[in-house]
Amino acid sequence: MNLTILPDAETIAATALAVWERDATAAVEARGTFRVLLSGGSTPRKLFHLLASAPHDALPWDATHLFWGDERSVGPDHADSNFRMTRETLLDTIGLPAAQVHRLEGERADLDGAARDYERLVADVFDIPRDGPPPAFDLVLLGLGTDAHTASLFPHTAALAERRRWFVANDVPQLATRRLTATYPLLNAARAILFLVAGADKANALARVRAPSGDVADAPARGIRPAGTLEWLIDAAAAAAST
Repeated sequence: MNLTILPDAETIAATALAVWERDATAAVEARGTFRVLLSGGSTPRKLFHLLASAPHDALPWDATHLFWGDERSVGPDHADSNFRMTRETLLDTIGLPAAQVHRLEGERADLDGAARDYERLVADVFDIPRDGPPPAFDLVLLGLGTDAHTASLFPHTAALAERRRWFVANDVPQLATRRLTATYPLLNAARAILFLVAGADKANALARVRAPSGDVADAPARGIRPAGTLEWLIDAAAAAAST
């Protein structure tokens, strides 16, 4: 694990942009495509704005496919939608073709069906069997909640025990809701995972995740152990309780 403490959220975003550029270039050179699993929440907003403002030909958008690691049970135009946040901060500017944008359908009444359909879509894009090992995303962006959740893998929820499925509908009783989320098998198959963590309100959660021992059920981000690289970009405020 590579952990870098940076002054503020703006520096996190600039550093994350460099990681994106590096991994995109390497992926396209090696495999002809760059497949990214995006996070929601507030932390990646600044990164998405930087991506949107970068010269279009500086990044291989024509070979980039975007997916989502989780989604709330709302429609794509809802204020709480992870997809809407990405659309407003990034997609509306870069004009990525619809065939390269693969959103989770959180508005569906049958979220279990939506999760299975998303697995099928991912398998089709990667050209692999849906019932086989999970694909290796070139880059996975993750954030950290104040309760140490990541994606929509919340403490003491059923999705933490999933060992085969790539995406599931996860009941989150502490929020009285249900969400779509990637699972540990899918996330940990990634070639690279990048955590973006900013703010003093994340300090205690980060300390729990970084502690020498602890229960994944209490701090789900502890379960992120990818086959590839794991990088944490955190600001000084978030690092305060663990340095």
